[in-house]
Amino acid sequence: MRTSDKTNTIVMTAMMMCLVLVTTYTFKIPTPFQGYVHLGDAMIFLSVLIVGKKYGAVAAAFGSALADLLGGYVAFAPWTFVIKGLMAVVMGLFIDAMVRRKKNRIKIAGVPLIEIIGMIVAGLVMVLGYGVADAALAGNLMTGILSMPANCGQFAAGVIIASILAAALYKTPAKKYFTYRLDEVA
Repeated sequence: MRTSDKTNTIVMTAMMMCLVLVTTYTFKIPTPFQGYVHLGDAMIFLSVLIVGKKYGAVAAAFGSALADLLGGYVAFAPWTFVIKGLMAVVMGLFIDAMVRRKKNRIKIAGVPLIEIIGMIVAGLVMVLGYGVADAALAGNLMTGILSMPANCGQFAAGVIIASILAAALYKTPAKKYFTYRLDEVA
């Protein structure tokens, strides 16, 4: 990797980390079963598309955990670090696997279907992860189960927002910064 490529990757990762932090911290709605829902998942999904699974996981884990620390959800920060990092890795691994199988031809509103499915798979990982975290932190399995619908809504909103942003960015010169350039496939 050239020095300019390394610098670009570091800058883009830091920018995505900040976007994850800001969208998680700023737009949050507390839930009755611990925690809160937010728009940060959209930036996590977008970070994977832009900087790939490895650096996307860094942006997701640090940005989300910092939002928990700054927002008073300190007990969730270690869980968030792992869950959001894993979420990004799973999305990237799914997209990589589908690209190797050449399953990237179908688009929905200009966004490759495998990217959308990758976001959904990653979102399901997050829902299960926070189900376990909520149950462990509350000492009650039911709290974990009852937190799942809000987390499903959160990642669904994230999928929609990230898809809209990706579709828009694919139509600009910014698409050259995307790790996954599946929009160019016929």
